[in-house]
Amino acid sequence: MRWSANLDYNGATMREYHYRVDREGRIFHEGSEILDPFVLRFFLRAMTRTPDGRYLVLCQDEHNWFAPHDTVFVVQRLRPTVRDGRLDAVELCFAGDHREPLDPGSLETEDGHLFCRVRRGAFRARFGRVAMQQLAPFLAEDGGEPALLLARGRHPIASTTPVTI
Repeated sequence: MRWSANLDYNGATMREYHYRVDREGRIFHEGSEILDPFVLRFFLRAMTRTPDGRYLVLCQDEHNWFAPHDTVFVVQRLRPTVRDGRLDAVELCFAGDHREPLDPGSLETEDGHLFCRVRRGAFRARFGRVAMQQLAPFLAEDGGEPALLLARGRHPIASTTPVTI
């Protein structure tokens, strides 16, 4: 495993590792996909943003840097709760089976992609291909604007660019 080194505030060596996150939210190090669910969940739970916008996970004496396609949080699939044929709630599933409830009020589109906020609003997550296929039956147009149809009502989806459903 290749790494680079920096010094921390005490002059101790800080190892640095670099990862790539593809469009589907898979994480790679030196071309090999990281598959361990515990490692993947740790990365997503410990993820921070630096002041310059880069993604970083600190772990003991290591800096783990992430270079995403657009975001490190990609919704890979959904766990919908359907009652009487109506969508009641949605659980988002990420790499390593990290899960979070969907906040429907945070949905927005940009350049034809659907996004929401995760980690208590701290990060933006993009819906991957499979997650979009799962969500599609519950999307509709509401006055020309996209909306998510939940049992407790319609949730308009903010749009920064035109989107076709």
